[in-house]
Amino acid sequence: MLDIKFIRENGETVQKGIRNKGSDVDIKHILETDSKQKELSLSVQKLREERNVAAREKNIEKGKKIKEKLEKEEHELRSLEDRIKELLLKIPNLPLKDVPIGDESRNEVIKKVGEIKKFDFEPRDHLTLGESLDIIDVTKAAKVSGSRFGYLKNEAVLLEFGLVQFVMEKLRDEGFIPLIPPVLIKREITEGLGYWQQGGNENYYFVRDYELSENEQVKSLDLYLAGTGEHSVVPMHKDEIFSEKDLPKRYVIFSSCFRREAGTYGKDTRGIFRVHQFDKIEMVSFVKPEDDRKEREKLQALVESMMQDLGLSYQLVRLATGDLSFPSAETIDVETWIPSQKRYRETHSISTTTDFQARRLNIKVQDKSEKKFVHILNGTAFAIGRTIIAILENYQEKDGSVMVPKILQKYIGKTVIKPKK
Repeated sequence: MLDIKFIRENGETVQKGIRNKGSDVDIKHILETDSKQKELSLSVQKLREERNVAAREKNIEKGKKIKEKLEKEEHELRSLEDRIKELLLKIPNLPLKDVPIGDESRNEVIKKVGEIKKFDFEPRDHLTLGESLDIIDVTKAAKVSGSRFGYLKNEAVLLEFGLVQFVMEKLRDEGFIPLIPPVLIKREITEGLGYWQQGGNENYYFVRDYELSENEQVKSLDLYLAGTGEHSVVPMHKDEIFSEKDLPKRYVIFSSCFRREAGTYGKDTRGIFRVHQFDKIEMVSFVKPEDDRKEREKLQALVESMMQDLGLSYQLVRLATGDLSFPSAETIDVETWIPSQKRYRETHSISTTTDFQARRLNIKVQDKSEKKFVHILNGTAFAIGRTIIAILENYQEKDGSVMVPKILQKYIGKTVIKPKK
């Protein structure tokens, strides 16, 4: 959420930023509603003063008339306040100055790292390899759960937990707190996050549950399944105030994630590249506003270090305004080379939401004599399924075996995964 005072003072800038993110919120209408609210607030304050005077003078008739008018205007004021909050929730976070303006065609490649793997044979895709190695099974998963699910088996399971151990060890040394969060989130929490404020929630699984209230009355409970780890970790600190000494607060999260990914076709639906359930290791940081850029650089450096440890070729892409998520002010994607597709594909994202989510969730820091909204950042350590895809395809041999990246060999207990005979 943006500060209404900031909007009052920077209306044109805010409107431009909204347009650049592909939104159509009318700032003029919001400011007109805000002006009415301020006028009515002053009127209510004046009526309260008049009511108190009438009470002191014991003027019952006058007090009755003031009370009726006051009740009417207080009701109108509450309605206006609710309306303004509703309108403010529809405004996306504004992009930072360095973000390219436009749709995804304006995304900017800012760095390439590593040599693209060359093969003296036609490289197989991850599903062909996975089935030959007996480590991926989408056929049985379709029988049990439907399309776009998969079983990981044998060494694929060891690869997953090897990646988890590798990341946890690395990030724990950097001061990250390991965390496994719940994956069901209350509807009102999702509104605070702002990931699907202007649509998009159709890609997330919704569950209606029921629970007993304190007086043992049954009430419905609307929940969403988390689409990524930060969905249930960012709101952990809702309505809290950090001490300055407690920041930065960093978490490394292992979580299963769930998305419908409706309407996606082609190669992305083959194997486990784009599935409805997948595991991720995510990083979330809560920092003082002035430390935002430094934290972005830190998260990016950590991701690059882990990619280089795995020996994978990748590129960094700065997303354009129209490709940013609703709460993001800047996002850098890491795209990893996938040999079977002969192109880089997204495997990581590193984003700052500045104080946008903190304002919506009321998360602050006591900074000297002042309370400020914190800045919240998130970054993918590994999207595990896609990382396994990248390992299988980049480390494959002509005979169909797959070499295990050196950094993971101690967790897997072998140097090579061979086809099952």
